[in-house]
Amino acid sequence: MEYILSLTFFNEIGSKSSLNITGVRPDLKDSDVTNLMNLIIEKEFLLTGKGKLVKIDSAKLTQREIKKFHVAA
Repeated sequence: MEYILSLTFFNEIGSKSSLNITGVRPDLKDSDVTNLMNLIIEKEFLLTGKGKLVKIDSAKLTQREIKKFHVAA
């Protein structure tokens, strides 16, 4: 299983910007995600083409199952 954390923020002009983080723990708490998002905003960790991230919009955790096949070349 692979888990992907999708974070969505509002930027300076009021549109939304998203960030996906792969390989996260499945047991994240709301407070963990909120703290991370606030840190990203406070430290101006990301600058988009539409300006700085200024406000939290939403977050979600997606579970993805990957099946690998052993094939002969």
